Amino acid sequence: MSEMWRVIDTGLRPAAQNIALNRALLEARQAEEIPSTLRFLRFAPSALLGYHQSAEQEFNLDYCKANGIAIQRRITGGGAIYFDPAQLGWELYLHRRDVGTSDMQAIARRICHAAATAISALGVDARYRPRNDIEVDGRKISGTGGAFDGEALLYQGTLLIDFDVEKMLRVLRIPAEKLSDKAIASARERVANLTDLLGRRPDPDLIKRNLTEAFESEFDVEFQAGDLTLTEHARYQVALAEIDTPDWIDLVRRPASDMPLYESVQKFAGGMLRASLTYDRLTHRIRQVGFSGDIFVSPRRTIADLEAALRDTSVERMEHNVRVFFTGRDVDMLALTPDDFIAVIRLAVQQPIVASSRT
Repeated sequence: MSEMWRVIDTGLRPAAQNIALNRALLEARQAEEIPSTLRFLRFAPSALLGYHQSAEQEFNLDYCKANGIAIQRRITGGGAIYFDPAQLGWELYLHRRDVGTSDMQAIARRICHAAATAISALGVDARYRPRNDIEVDGRKISGTGGAFDGEALLYQGTLLIDFDVEKMLRVLRIPAEKLSDKAIASARERVANLTDLLGRRPDPDLIKRNLTEAFESEFDVEFQAGDLTLTEHARYQVALAEIDTPDWIDLVRRPASDMPLYESVQKFAGGMLRASLTYDRLTHRIRQVGFSGDIFVSPRRTIADLEAALRDTSVERMEHNVRVFFTGRDVDMLALTPDDFIAVIRLAVQQPIVASSRT
C-alpha cells in the first residue's frame, strides 16, 4: 500500500500570510507533526526579497508603493522576484528520507522532471532545464528552488499562467534601458505563459490535478486532500506576528548607493552589445547582469544561461567564468566572441549610473 501524503490549497493570500505559512509548515514537517505535504498557493501582487537581501537595493520602491505592490521577505535565500495572482505556486514539504539525498541539484532534477510532465499534459512540451527551471521551447515557464531546515525540505515552484513581464521589470531596480520597448519585448521572448501557449486560459483545477498526479507517480505515494492542522495554525499565528511587520521586512537594510547600477554599450564586429549590471561595492561582486543589443545568438537561451552563470560573481572571476561558460558549447554568435562579453562588462563596471535609485 502506498504511503499517504497530504495536499492542501491555501488560496490567494497577501505575501505576509504566505511566508508565515512557509515557516509554519516547514517547522511542522521538521517536528514530524504533519505528513509530507503538497501545497498550492497564490499571491496578491508582491515583491519578494531573498532572506539576505535589502529592499532598497533590489526594488523600485516608489513604483511598488504607487501600484499597491507589497514588499516582503522570504524565509529562504535566492534573488528578488515578483508575484501576482496570474502565477500558481506549488510547494512540497518533505522529509530528507523522502528524497534520499541532500544533493539539491539531484532533488531539483527529480522534482522538476515530474512537474514538467504535469505541465506537458496540458498540451505543451515542457522540459527541465538545469539548474532549476522548467521551459517550453527554450522559454522559462516555471522557476523553482529548495532549502533544507534540519531534516525537513521545502521545495517551491511557480507556474506562469498569464504573467505580466513589464510589471516585473518595473518592480525590480534595474537600468532604465531595460524598460525600453525593445528590452521589454526581449524579456517577453525569454518567458512563456500557459495562456499564450495554449491560446486559452487553462483550468487551474486541471493544473493542480496534473501536478498532484505527477508527484504521486514520482514518489510512489497517494495524496489525500486536507486542511491546516491546529498545530500548523498555532505556528502560523506566531510566524505571522513576526513576519507581518516592518522589522521583518527591514531585517537587512543597505543603501542603494552600496549596490549601484552600471551600464555600458559597445560596438563589436558581431553587433551592438549592452551590459546592465548591479555591483555590490562591499563584497566586490557582480550581483546580476543583463545583456541586450543588436546581436544574434543561437540557441536563444544562451544569453539567459550566461546571465545566470554570472550571477553573484566576483569581478576577479568574471573573465574566467565567461570563458568557462562558452567552453564546449555549440553556440552561433556570428562574429560576436566571449571576449566581447568580457569587454563590455569591464567597461560597465567603470561607469556607474548616477541615478542609481531610479523611480
